[in-house]
Amino acid sequence: MPKIYVLDACAIIASLKNEDGADKVENIFISRKKSNDIKIIMHKINLLEVYYDVVKRCGEATAKNVLTEIKKNPIEIISPFSNRIFFQAGKLKAKYRISLADSIALSTAYLQKGVLVTSDHHEFDIVEQKEKISFYWIR
Repeated sequence: MPKIYVLDACAIIASLKNEDGADKVENIFISRKKSNDIKIIMHKINLLEVYYDVVKRCGEATAKNVLTEIKKNPIEIISPFSNRIFFQAGKLKAKYRISLADSIALSTAYLQKGVLVTSDHHEFDIVEQKEKISFYWIR
């Protein structure tokens, strides 16, 4: 069974901006290219967060170019909003008062039995203490 990494938007943004933790994200991509025992996934709604961030800072044309570059990485973009994600995200959002997009990343990690790659301690520290969800903190 492959190890599954689920990317939160902040992981991709850290990589794009070469922020602290960018090296950890890049190492996941390198590991995936070397091994089929690693799978990297991201929900399309979390990718929307990345797109929004780049549009806000740099404009739509740059954001579209960034999306093209992101898609060159070995990331499987999950786009269906299944009932399983719907109910799990709703439950986690209500319980922990996290953002909608973060509840989707968290639900994706939970349902895929993956490791959530993130830097959002302010959202997820309490979740890590109380839920059976694995985290890979990039900083």
